Amino acid sequence: MQKLSLNQTLQQKLSPQQIQFIKLLQIPTAELDTRIEEELEINPALEEGMDDYDEPANDDDPYADDYDDEPRSRDDDLDIDGYLGSDDYNGYKMQGDGNYNEEERESPLASSSSLMDSLMQQFGYLRLTEAQRVVGLQLIGSIESDGYIRRSMQAIVNDLAFSQGVFTDADELEEVLAKIQTFDPPGIGARSLQECLILQLKRKDQSDIYVLLAIKIIDEFFDEFSKKHYDKIQRRLNISDESLKQVINIITKLNPKPGSVEGEQGTAQYLIPDFILTNNNSKLELTLNSKNAPELRISRSFAEMLDTYDKSSKNNKALKETVTFVKQRLDAAKWFIDAIKQRQQTLLRTMNAIVKFQFDFFLTGDESKLRPMILKDIATLIDMDVSTVSRVANSKSVQTEFGIYPLKYFFSEGISTDSGEDVSSREVKNILKDLIDNEPKLNPLSDDKLEKMLNDRGYNIARRTVAKYREQLNIPVARLRKQL
Repeated sequence: MQKLSLNQTLQQKLSPQQIQFIKLLQIPTAELDTRIEEELEINPALEEGMDDYDEPANDDDPYADDYDDEPRSRDDDLDIDGYLGSDDYNGYKMQGDGNYNEEERESPLASSSSLMDSLMQQFGYLRLTEAQRVVGLQLIGSIESDGYIRRSMQAIVNDLAFSQGVFTDADELEEVLAKIQTFDPPGIGARSLQECLILQLKRKDQSDIYVLLAIKIIDEFFDEFSKKHYDKIQRRLNISDESLKQVINIITKLNPKPGSVEGEQGTAQYLIPDFILTNNNSKLELTLNSKNAPELRISRSFAEMLDTYDKSSKNNKALKETVTFVKQRLDAAKWFIDAIKQRQQTLLRTMNAIVKFQFDFFLTGDESKLRPMILKDIATLIDMDVSTVSRVANSKSVQTEFGIYPLKYFFSEGISTDSGEDVSSREVKNILKDLIDNEPKLNPLSDDKLEKMLNDRGYNIARRTVAKYREQLNIPVARLRKQL
């Protein structure tokens, strides 16, 4: 027997305005212009320019608590809801942020020849049978962005049989692949790093004894070479230190990712600072990049349109739908302007707290003056959630007299010293990097030795922490740092 029951639950959900603010807050200045242009295109109620009904925002007070202020426009005095009656019209952008999708949006790219275009152009010059042409296209389609084919030949044979009805075998694939591997860039179509290096070496002068020696080492002693067991290679091949140095010099100049030569997604990245910090006689002055403060307003024509419709007949259904559309666009424009203003306030409020916390560094530029600082420290200072601070710190940067720094640069853990003080982990990383840069190349320092040297300098640090910092600096283990 079925029973009806009524359950009452309490859920917390973000409003459309909050979702829009979060999305705007996390994008950097370089993308804000594009985002504003998109909103101007899809919303005719939004215009560029200073609002005649709004007072200019006071950006000098980053702690002003005016997030709830609504921009005044001419439609505020109209009883739109009463005019629309009780009809159930869905509000504009009630499901998140409408047409704007942060994940799907793409930045405009300059036109350039892709890796695939280059390979297809070279493929057109080959003299192949129809069956070989189909096989070659399948192989080219299997080449990944870094230039490698990682699928097995048998898997590609199966794909040809099931998807295109072309029956072949691995030997025929190898034959066509050998032709593709003659394409530029050298090493394209390789199935492993070892094959990639050999393909590149075979393009070099084969009369050079060191090139031939390099091919032999990669072909027969690749495992020893990758692990830098140079002494084993020397004993097996009976070669001198000088010969090994020449070979290593040739191999290290090869490209392990040949696909990156063409750069299918290679776009120039320009760093635009979100904040500008100046030192005026030891007084630090922080300003927002002007691109963060666009002049936006509600369209006067849309507001006047509501005046006209308000004087019209209230019984016309088509007219009601028109007023609904106008109201939706006006609401969206107000929300967007509010979100932009709130973004400015939050950015300034957060960055001012960071400047206050790291005042000594911003005054001198000395990295040793950086204090240990985590997201929670700033969140506590400005009485905001840690996630808000994280969104501000992500992809944002500040221009100082010492260069442009990403905001993430100023956040670091603390390491205690023998004197009982806490120092920034960044300071420890800099010392660790200096120790490794000055280590003997023939006998690199192990993590245990690095731990002891740091402890001798007064930093209480464990070996596992040394290993973690070394990995964060993209420095390999001692064995792989060995040089002849």
